Amino acid sequence: MSLPKYKTILYATDLGEHMRPVFRHAISLARQYDAKIIMIHVVEPLGPTGEWLIRAYVPKSTGSFTKGNLKEILKKMKKRVKEFYQDELSEQDIKNGVVSNIYAVSGDCAEQVNSHAESLNVDLIVMGTHTDDSFGHGLLGSTARKLTHISKRPVLVVPVQLK
Repeated sequence: MSLPKYKTILYATDLGEHMRPVFRHAISLARQYDAKIIMIHVVEPLGPTGEWLIRAYVPKSTGSFTKGNLKEILKKMKKRVKEFYQDELSEQDIKNGVVSNIYAVSGDCAEQVNSHAESLNVDLIVMGTHTDDSFGHGLLGSTARKLTHISKRPVLVVPVQLK
């Protein structure tokens, strides 16, 4: 029986402070397996309610939301992802290139993470989940639940504590 070897880990983040412990799981695995981490942040598109709120409350003088605005937002998010991992990694990890690539994309989070996992041929997906225990037991967050259903790759789901 051969055990899985993790050479490439896709870490999905929403960049919240509560995600740092989840990233530490990815770092630990990368160190143990001498693996590389690819980071992804997905900006979900605005729904009809969000678009209505922007039209209703954002002054027309600020202009409309365009693809150019989205490109600028994704560029800024990619920079924030880089700052996020630089805060967490040791100098040696940075020197060794533990994080090999960063993606900031737009779309449905689970679908984008799954699509990137497939196209990048990753061995493992690591993500955090917000759980809902209002019914007396934890319910997996919707993105994590959807990803575990559609992914053909292993998904490590780490619960996060919101405070």
